[in-house]
Amino acid sequence: MKKIVVAGGCFWGVEAYFKQIEGVVDTTVGYANGNKDNPTYQEVCNGIATHAEAVLIEYDETKTTTEKILKHFFHIIDPTSLNRQGHDVGIQYRSGIYYDDLDTKEVSEKIIDAMRPNYHKPIVVSVEPLKNFYNAENYHQDYLDKNPGGYCHVDLTDILKVD
Repeated sequence: MKKIVVAGGCFWGVEAYFKQIEGVVDTTVGYANGNKDNPTYQEVCNGIATHAEAVLIEYDETKTTTEKILKHFFHIIDPTSLNRQGHDVGIQYRSGIYYDDLDTKEVSEKIIDAMRPNYHKPIVVSVEPLKNFYNAENYHQDYLDKNPGGYCHVDLTDILKVD
C-alpha cells in the first residue's frame, strides 16, 4: 500500500470523497505539518496549532496511481484559493500535498506545472515533505457517514472519471 496526505479544506468532505475512489483502501482525517505534537481540534481552530486539516489516504498501487489520486484531489479543490476552500477560511484550511517519497513530490509538481496555463491566478497548493500527521479525534473520523447532511464543501456526487 502507498500513502499520501492531502489537505483541501475541511477534512470531512475530502475524506468522504476519497472513500469512494477505486483503489483507496483506507482514509484517516488528521492534522498535518504543524508546530506541536498531538494537537486538538480546538487548538487547530484557534491558531495555537498551525496544522492543516488533512487526510491520510492509503491506496493500492495495483488499482490506482499517485497521478490519479492527485487528479481527484485537484477536482475537489480550488487550487488558487489561499487558506480557504468553500466557506472554510483559515490556515488550517490551506491546500497541500504532503509526501514521504520523491516520486510523489515529482508527480505532484508535474501535475501542478501542467495545470498552470488553465488558471489566471497562481496555484497556491503547497507540495512539502510530510513533517508530522496526527489523527483527529474519533468523532471526526468518517464524520459524514455518522452525520448525513453535515456540512461539506465537496460535491460528493461529482466523482471524477479518471482513466
